[in-house]
Amino acid sequence: MTSTQIATLSLGLLALGMLLIAGLLIGREVQRARRGEVLGRAIRHGTEDIAAPAVATTDGDPFGATRNETELPFHWLDSRLGRALVADEDRKLIDQCGFSSLRAQLIFLVIRTTLAALLPLLFFIGWSKNFTVGEDLAIGMAAFVFGFMAPKWVLSRMAASRRERVSQELPLFVDLLRLLQGVGLSLDQSLQIMATDFSHVLRVLSYELAIANRQYAQGRTREHSLLRLATLHDSENLTGLVALLVQVDKHGGAVQEPLRQYSDRLREHRRSELKERIGKITVKMTGVMVVTLLPALVIITAGPGFLAVFRSLGALAK
Repeated sequence: MTSTQIATLSLGLLALGMLLIAGLLIGREVQRARRGEVLGRAIRHGTEDIAAPAVATTDGDPFGATRNETELPFHWLDSRLGRALVADEDRKLIDQCGFSSLRAQLIFLVIRTTLAALLPLLFFIGWSKNFTVGEDLAIGMAAFVFGFMAPKWVLSRMAASRRERVSQELPLFVDLLRLLQGVGLSLDQSLQIMATDFSHVLRVLSYELAIANRQYAQGRTREHSLLRLATLHDSENLTGLVALLVQVDKHGGAVQEPLRQYSDRLREHRRSELKERIGKITVKMTGVMVVTLLPALVIITAGPGFLAVFRSLGALAK
């Protein structure tokens, strides 16, 4: 078989595989839609038998708006393929980026599958003629891997940026909480004010506090509502602070002095991190100074001596 035939066969197999996957997904979606229609029809019949005609809606179908509303296929995320394409690590990264919704996970699934299938297809259509069969397969696999991993790499960068932002906001968060506690506000009032009035300063922590306050208002305990804040961003300092707040909420007591000590410890820890970064920068700058500054110093200091030697050698030659 020639290289053109092998490339054509590879494209045909790839297209056949994509068609099979699309057919399976469409079949599952059709089955789910049929089950939803049957269930809605049964509920409507039961409602019409029980309810009086006077309370019926204007269109005679109280469930019409729900049935006609376009629903996103969130059930794909719970399938085996969905859990393989959007693993628990990917879902945690999505939450760390601030996209804590099923819609974001579904968008990530669609983007990952689209890039993984589109990039190799574009390569085989546009540039496969310039390479051999082995190179075509290798570049196609590389394009598939890149399209599959690129969304996760982007999420990792965004999550790392937000984790760094959390570490920067944490000392200010502790100081503001200590200030609000000092003026006589309760812990719940302080957290509510920090989530609403200080969102322009604490961009990440105020968002997480808003979620925790909403969960607490819906009936969860303070410990359960702050669990996401304690474990999501992989910060030991934030975990310790949440443990302190949960202990104060359970047993009561003065919180200003523990918060002051915790703030001093955070600032000391941040000061040590800055010293470590400065030490690393000093080591890195040594190589830069050797490459850039040392030649200039050699020219300035040893330049006159070299010129004198050259002139004396020239005089001897004459």
